[in-house]
Amino acid sequence: QVQLVESGGGLVQAGGSLRLSCAASGLTFSNYNMGWFRQAPGKDREYVAAISRSGIRTYYADSVKGRFTISRDNAKNTVYLQMNSLKPEDTAVYYCAIKRFPSYGDSDPRGYDYWGQGATVTVSS
Repeated sequence: QVQLVESGGGLVQAGGSLRLSCAASGLTFSNYNMGWFRQAPGKDREYVAAISRSGIRTYYADSVKGRFTISRDNAKNTVYLQMNSLKPEDTAVYYCAIKRFPSYGDSDPRGYDYWGQGATVTVSS
């Protein structure tokens, strides 16, 4: 079956960096666009970034543009989220997901099917 496993979360001071990884199994990884979303306590799930199947095209929410970088390694079935210049408002559980329904935009969670278990990122001020 399809599995997504995130890693790399943790506690970091404001201005610091973290890199999240999401390892996929049970599917042909290179056939799918991938996305990262996050959910802060008491808030709705929020789009963060997306990447095309080849990795050539990347897309970002305005709130993270210029600070976060999404990338993928299809040979390793892994998608990454490099997070720099972290702010306390970046504190959330971060989820990777597989884009299964292309009729939805990249920022719409309804376009995504399988989700990881989440990686907690806490940014202290």
